[in-house]
Amino acid sequence: MTRVTPPPDIASVWNHDGETRDVWPGRHFPLGATWSRESTNFAVYAPAARRVWVCLFDDDGAEERHLLTESTLGVWHGAIPGVAPGRCYGYRADGPWDLATGMRFNAAKLLLDPYGKAVSGDLVVDDAIFDHDRDDPTVRNDVDSADYVPRSVVVHDEFQWGADTPPRRRWRDTVIYEMHVKGMTALHDRVPEHLRGTYAGLATPAVTDYLRDLGVTAVELLPVHQFFSETALLANGMTNYWGYNSVGFFAPHNAYSSSGDRGQQVTEFKDMVKAFHRAGLEVILDVVYNHTAEAGPLGPTLSFRGLDDLGYYQRVVPPPGDGDDDAEPMADTYWDVTGCGNTVDATHTQSLRLILDSLRYWVNEMHVDGFRFDLMSALTRTNQVVDMGSHLITAIGQDPVLRHVKLVAEPWDASMDGYRVGEFPPPWIEWNDQFRDTMRDFWRGHAAGVRTVATRLAGSSDLYADDGRSPYASVNFITAHDGFTLRDLVSYNHKHNGANGEDNRDGTDNNRSWNHGAEGETDDESIVALRRRQAANLMATLCFSSGVPMLTAGDERGRTQGGNNNAYVQDNETSWIDWRPDDAWLDVYEITKTALRLRREHPALRQRHWFEGRPTIKGGIKDLVWVHPDGREMSTDDWNDDSCRTVGMFLNGAPLRYPGPRGEQVRDKSFMIWLNAGHDDVKLTLPDNQWVHHGEVVLSTNAEIAVGTPILAGSSLELQAQSVLVLRQT
Repeated sequence: MTRVTPPPDIASVWNHDGETRDVWPGRHFPLGATWSRESTNFAVYAPAARRVWVCLFDDDGAEERHLLTESTLGVWHGAIPGVAPGRCYGYRADGPWDLATGMRFNAAKLLLDPYGKAVSGDLVVDDAIFDHDRDDPTVRNDVDSADYVPRSVVVHDEFQWGADTPPRRRWRDTVIYEMHVKGMTALHDRVPEHLRGTYAGLATPAVTDYLRDLGVTAVELLPVHQFFSETALLANGMTNYWGYNSVGFFAPHNAYSSSGDRGQQVTEFKDMVKAFHRAGLEVILDVVYNHTAEAGPLGPTLSFRGLDDLGYYQRVVPPPGDGDDDAEPMADTYWDVTGCGNTVDATHTQSLRLILDSLRYWVNEMHVDGFRFDLMSALTRTNQVVDMGSHLITAIGQDPVLRHVKLVAEPWDASMDGYRVGEFPPPWIEWNDQFRDTMRDFWRGHAAGVRTVATRLAGSSDLYADDGRSPYASVNFITAHDGFTLRDLVSYNHKHNGANGEDNRDGTDNNRSWNHGAEGETDDESIVALRRRQAANLMATLCFSSGVPMLTAGDERGRTQGGNNNAYVQDNETSWIDWRPDDAWLDVYEITKTALRLRREHPALRQRHWFEGRPTIKGGIKDLVWVHPDGREMSTDDWNDDSCRTVGMFLNGAPLRYPGPRGEQVRDKSFMIWLNAGHDDVKLTLPDNQWVHHGEVVLSTNAEIAVGTPILAGSSLELQAQSVLVLRQT
């Protein structure tokens, strides 16, 4: 390797053919590389840099360095004629290098464009990618990193969207399917082999038809912003499979492209979105703006650190002392509430602009329908305190583009004070982990009665009603990518993460799981039957609860990770969906599909208003009645009975509380949903009343009661232990 010698301070340089290419002044906006037939404009924010070069690479990897002589409002810019789409490039920035002051400029490090629309290549672990000597971090490392880091790509895409239209489905009609781009199709036998694990693979009818038939309305893709594995993982021969380590917030992850990484990934991603929309499915991206792949202060220098380290990353502020209430941040110490080494400072003007520009780009140019924000609490912090009136939340709330897309918060970060479930303002909705924990405890027999269970079934009003939000503010889930799969939840008492290389120390121990008598897979037919029934119970409970249900890919067919509850490094069959029918839990699939069909067909099962426990019309029945197995309405004593394991939920459909699209009164069938999490069969007495006299079974995990069985008010039946029964008025 050779040390970088900065080029002369002139506006043009000699390229490798000995020809000159002028660098025109260009513009300081838009940021990134903007192609035109005349030239490509490069603009990058590096306010404290002394000099910045844009470095162009040909197909053989030869580098041309072009000094940018113009700087406007902290943005270095210049236009270079003759640079075609598909050309790889990067930046080098020269300036002070002083850890004590947070200055990390090092012209030996090739930097990705923070606004780059595509990235070519992958990260290779080598000492050269660090701006400091790894044995002595106080010494600058001047070894050139260009051979070990990926490059940005000049992109110009004239994609024809045609009649593509966002579905704009209402939240109360939404069912989310969380999935991994690669894991969804890597083993899919009906996806062409060369498309498996790619954006193009997701666009095939094998996927879109399956999702539509199942009954989901939106896919939530695990991170697709360009990401790289942590250097420690790469050094150990592992990769970050989930992708929560972003560095290119405008670039579709290149490894998911079947067509190439020189801009082809942009077109392929758009084709995928178009295919989903054509199938009536929305696309939600799981976005990771809270930290970057540069990790802590001893991490690699890939982009932001080499351009404006002080601006992009939050610093530790020491507690005030000796009467000093205005302690200055410690420039050499990152503040980390993400658990990933750094925390992006969303109060800094350029960091905030980057996030907002990225979000608008994915909506306007890539046609996505919404975002799920990873560790959102970390991004809300003002002076490092969680602030629901923060810069980012306020800016999104007033933005004419972003305020109308789907906005989902993961309402916590890696700190104790970051847990803010129920606190995000409208129009945000939230992942509700309290729903997950309550329902897991209920079905494994660890709940204290049914008080909290009823609250979660009805939309978690204790969390969302006080600030004017509706039940759909709660994204209900039983599992997610992080943790046990549904099958493992009912098959393991303990995590089994040995394959992750951390001696089973990683991953949570708070799984709220139950193996039902044997740890892991077993040939005991009675245990397997109970596990499958419990999985179906959990799925049915999820689908019939007020709020937005989120399924994790493969749960509906019994996907297992062998008890691994932290499979983020398992880019293999541990994490990929097995589409073979051999060991699939297809009975769980049928229950899930039926529950989602009933939810879709009946507005009584997906109401947007809170239940009020009173009649919707004079002389009518209450909109919601909680029923004791004896056939009477639940009493105060019943609610306080911690031994209660069975409850009935009567939903009145005639009429519903909210009007139709033209102000008309909406009427639907009434439903009775029975949940029995106890270990014993329970005798049910169906309430004898003047409003609903006849019904039928429309969903049952009870082996003795078949779908289609007629039911009469006032009659009795046996509800099997650990089962769900759904009755519909006829």
